[in-house]
Amino acid sequence: MSIAATNANRADGWNRPPVIESEGEGELLEVAMGPHHPSTHGVFRMDVALDGERVIRLKPVFGYLHRNHEKIAEGTSYLASMPYTDRLDYFCSLTNNWAYALAVEKLTAQEVPERAQYIRVILAELTRIQNHASTIGFLLQEMGASGTPLMYAFREREKILDLFESLTGSRMMCNYMRFGGCRVDVSEPWLDATRKVVAGLPAFVEEFEALLSGNEILMARTQGVGVLKPDLAVNASISGPMLRASGVNYDIRKIDHYGIYDRFKFRVPLGDHGDIYDRYMVRVLEMRESIGILNQALKEVPGGPVMDPKAKLRGFRPKAGEAYGRIEAPKGELGFYLISDGSPNPYRYRVRPPSLINLTVLEDMCLGQNVADVVLIFGSVDIVLGEVDR
Repeated sequence: MSIAATNANRADGWNRPPVIESEGEGELLEVAMGPHHPSTHGVFRMDVALDGERVIRLKPVFGYLHRNHEKIAEGTSYLASMPYTDRLDYFCSLTNNWAYALAVEKLTAQEVPERAQYIRVILAELTRIQNHASTIGFLLQEMGASGTPLMYAFREREKILDLFESLTGSRMMCNYMRFGGCRVDVSEPWLDATRKVVAGLPAFVEEFEALLSGNEILMARTQGVGVLKPDLAVNASISGPMLRASGVNYDIRKIDHYGIYDRFKFRVPLGDHGDIYDRYMVRVLEMRESIGILNQALKEVPGGPVMDPKAKLRGFRPKAGEAYGRIEAPKGELGFYLISDGSPNPYRYRVRPPSLINLTVLEDMCLGQNVADVVLIFGSVDIVLGEVDR
């Protein structure tokens, strides 16, 4: 079906899920989960209509954390916006930096040295591992598990954050990448420390899987729950592990080959059912693939500069034009759209955040499910409110 024909069938931009009629004799119970609720990963609300324990309607409500990110960026210089990108998905500041740097580099046809490209890949894959491990830990905690899975995840995350801190000076708000390269070079001791951390990651993933993947409670609570069909995932622009868990083979590292990802051998894990369990399993498998990419990158990282000597950071005025830079962030497609009018500030600065886009199918996945499953379905989406509200 063509795009025009598809849109003709939509009343408000895309097909909304059908309203499920109540089977009971009483009135529906309307519950507001949030804005302050243990499951909401920040200041977020879900307005849920229930027929007994069954979800009839669900409306996600966000905006409580709105910080005017895009308008601030249009009133400041291109370089001054880099630290603001850290505050989007604050679990993944380095991939935020990369997506924004890539957009500016496309706008200006800026070259990036080989060594900087390898450093970017290394930092991005470390970020992916600590994000996925944390997501799984939070999901198990919301399922009612003791803090053990989350503490296992945070144990490894701390090792990675130590590497980030020693390189950038910050554990979370790293402000590291620049247009045309990276702010500072990595040292040989830092690379050796990174190799040591990466060498221990396979044992962590094995330990994580042995603890969780065959757990009968996890399987009972997640298999067949919160199913996202592949056609809906594609039509709603879902991306990242959520999309691949529905069986859609789409990874921007493979599609765009941004940076130097075409030099590395890695597979794209796919799910078969699109349920919570597949979303969990895809993230586990992606951690394994990230370890493989890291081993290749750490083995091949070349010498040389980490900044293009032609890069101009002060007095930066791109020629009039527009560009869209996107990457495969841990949560999905993170993109920055920029329009330059030749002034020191962007004329238009727009973020395409995966957390917000992936939330749009939350109701579809929850309809007909028990209210206890809503928290797990929501947790399997993997959002950060700093990216949703901006």
